[in-house]
Amino acid sequence: MAFLEISHLQKSFGTNKVVQDFNLGVEKGEFVSFLGPSGCGKTTVLRMVAGFEVPTSGIIRIDGKDVVDLKPNQRNIGMVFQAYALFPNMTVAQNVAFGLRVSRKPKAEIDATVAEMLELIRLGHLGDRFPYQLSGGQQQRVALARALATKPQVLLLDEPLSALDAKIRVSLRQEIRAIQQKLGITTIFVTHDQEEALSISDRIVVMHEGRAEQIGTPFDIYNQPVSRFVASFVGTLNVLEGKVDDAEAGIVDLDGNRITLAQSLSGHKNGEMLALALRPEAVTIGLQNGHDTAIEGIINDVHFLGSVIRTRVSLGKNNVSLDMFNNPGSPPPARGEKVKIGFAAKDLLVLGE
Repeated sequence: MAFLEISHLQKSFGTNKVVQDFNLGVEKGEFVSFLGPSGCGKTTVLRMVAGFEVPTSGIIRIDGKDVVDLKPNQRNIGMVFQAYALFPNMTVAQNVAFGLRVSRKPKAEIDATVAEMLELIRLGHLGDRFPYQLSGGQQQRVALARALATKPQVLLLDEPLSALDAKIRVSLRQEIRAIQQKLGITTIFVTHDQEEALSISDRIVVMHEGRAEQIGTPFDIYNQPVSRFVASFVGTLNVLEGKVDDAEAGIVDLDGNRITLAQSLSGHKNGEMLALALRPEAVTIGLQNGHDTAIEGIINDVHFLGSVIRTRVSLGKNNVSLDMFNNPGSPPPARGEKVKIGFAAKDLLVLGE
């Protein structure tokens, strides 16, 4: 049995079903991210685990105990919010100590725990400051320390980095992951940022319209998407239109080019149109090692992005984007130039609905 078990969880607001038959098991010490667009239900699931929303139906167990009927302060859960939610009239140390004082812990234990938490987030020298005297990243680290101070069984983070600038987000997400691994705490992290989810998670739950569209490791989610939504939401994606030329042999027609796929086309009919996915990093200009497919096209767009040059090639009805590393000694192809793009047929995936 999983340490955190969510079974057949549903939540409706009136006639609007926000979460529909959500199921997930999280192992002790695992870091799981809920990833999806706004309105997909990820924060609602988090709030039901925390006890801030009551499920319409379903079960939530922590370490084998059903917590659905327990109040938030009875669940031994730490929560970090998007908007920090620090008490402005309290110092950093007092904010971190708040939950311990509410629990009536001895002063010596409170002082020791606060010192430990401030050392953990590397803000031991700022314990006497007030929140307004801190940067956004420092405030969020204090919020994390406050959530961890009570030694919760589960840590919940609701888009904790969305209000920070890009460089701070990257460094702070790495800190959060390092702290989580050091403490071995079971964690759920809600985000709409695919890079965040891919970089720090043990597993990702991709949510769509109140459902878990796919659950898997970052590697599996990115490389083996189960639907068009997952494929297009996670990472940059070329979605191409092809026609089944020979279903039995697994051959498709892509802008006049016959390509034998690595996966079966059983269940499809000759002449049927298919949506095919191809990641930009799987494509090069010209054939390279491991490539078995070359298609002629015309450069119709070139974007210089510094270390990367993003190029768009027209194949006919379809367009393919690919990324090239910037080479100062070799300028990129010009718009209107004829080129051949290469890729491995195994990297061309048939997308479901």
